[in-house]
Amino acid sequence: MGPHPAVAAIRLAVRRVLHDVLTLAPPASVPSASPSSPPSSGLPPLVLVACSGGADSMALASALAFEAPRLGIRAGGVTVDHGLQPGSDLRAAEVVSRLAAFDLDPVEAVRVDVGREGGPEAAARDARYAALDAVADRHGAAAILLGHTRDDQAETVLLGLARGSGIRSLSGMAVASGVGGRYRRPFLGLDRQTARKACMVQSLPVWDDPHNADPAYTRSRVRHEALPVLEKALGKGVVEALARTAQLSRDDADALDSWAAAVETSVRDDSGDLEVAKLFALPPAVRRRVLRRAAIAAGSPAGSLFARHLEEVDRLITGWRGQGAINLPGRVAVRRQGGRLVLRQG
Repeated sequence: MGPHPAVAAIRLAVRRVLHDVLTLAPPASVPSASPSSPPSSGLPPLVLVACSGGADSMALASALAFEAPRLGIRAGGVTVDHGLQPGSDLRAAEVVSRLAAFDLDPVEAVRVDVGREGGPEAAARDARYAALDAVADRHGAAAILLGHTRDDQAETVLLGLARGSGIRSLSGMAVASGVGGRYRRPFLGLDRQTARKACMVQSLPVWDDPHNADPAYTRSRVRHEALPVLEKALGKGVVEALARTAQLSRDDADALDSWAAAVETSVRDDSGDLEVAKLFALPPAVRRRVLRRAAIAAGSPAGSLFARHLEEVDRLITGWRGQGAINLPGRVAVRRQGGRLVLRQG
C-alpha cells in the first residue's frame, strides 16, 4: 500500500525540485577543519530546508528527509529565531530537535535581530533571508527549500493588487529565486491543507504561529478576512485563480524585463545618462522598467522602489513642465537636464 495521497503529493513536489538541483548544482565544497587547508570538494550537493515548525515547513522537511537519500543528496535544516515572542529560543530548539529526528545534517537554529525598516513583516523577512543566505554560504548549500504554498501565493497576489505595484508584484513568488535560484518553493502548486494533512497522517507535531492569526499583520487579515469574503462572494476557486494569475503575470513580467534589459544601453548617451527622446519612444511598460533598472543602478534599494516613484520619474519624460528633481529612496535624485535624465546619489 502506497503513502497517503497528501504525503505522495508533497514527496513528488520535492522530488521534482531535487532532480532539478541535482542537474544544475556542481559538487559541493565545505570548509575544511584547518584554516590552512583547502576546502574539501566533490561531495554530493547539500539542500537545506527552512523550517519554522509550522505544518507547511514540517511537511517539507519530512519530504526532503525521505527523498534526498534516494537521490544521493545531502539534506539539512535551519530554523530562524526572530526573537519576537517569549520563549522563541525554546521553540527554535524544539524545531532543531525535530529536524535532527529526521536525520537531517547539518541542523541549526539562527537568532536574528529584527529591525523596523519597512514595517514589522518586511523587517522580519529581510532578517530571515539574510540569515538563511549566511547559513547557505557557510555550508556551501546548493539550495534552500521554502514551504510557501498556493494559498501563500494567492495572498501575495492580493497584497500586490492592493498596493498597486504593477505586474511584477502580481506575479507573486517565483518557484526559484535568489542568487542562482538558491531559494526553491516546491509547494506553490499545492494548497495549505495538503501540507497539513500530510503532517497529520504522519503524526508530525506542528506549531501554529500566533502571528499568523494576529490581525495586526496585513497578511493575517488577508488570510482570515479578505480571502474568505472573496470566496463567499465569488465561490470556491479564488485561491487557484489568483495563483494562476501569478504565473501568467510572471511570464509577462519576465518578457518585459528582458526587453528592458536589452534596450537599456541603447537609450544611454556616452556619459551614461538616459536620453529622454529615446525613452519616450519606448512602450510605457518597458520605459518604466528601464527607469527602475537605472534607479537601482544609481543606488536606490530595489525593495523600497515602488510604482509611485517610477510614475513621478516617468512624468519627467511624458509630462515635462520644468519640474524639479524627483527624490527616490536611497538618496537618489533624478532631474531632467538638456534632454537627458540624470540620476545621482548624494
